[in-house]
Amino acid sequence: MLRWVVTIFIVVVVFSSLLPWLEKFGIGRLPGDLRFRLFGRTFSFPFASTILISLLVLLLAKIFK
Repeated sequence: MLRWVVTIFIVVVVFSSLLPWLEKFGIGRLPGDLRFRLFGRTFSFPFASTILISLLVLLLAKIFK
């Protein structure tokens, strides 16, 4: 369980840094992705996009296993 929490945290951090590039493909604007502005800075938490991409990676791992 702890391994999944750490993995999801790392993926959220990576997606947050790559979000401007990924938004061109529609990732980061799904329902469930949080974005808010605080002190003039925009914070993004792409939870739904993280789950979607995690499922895609899981399916690819199952197919090519």
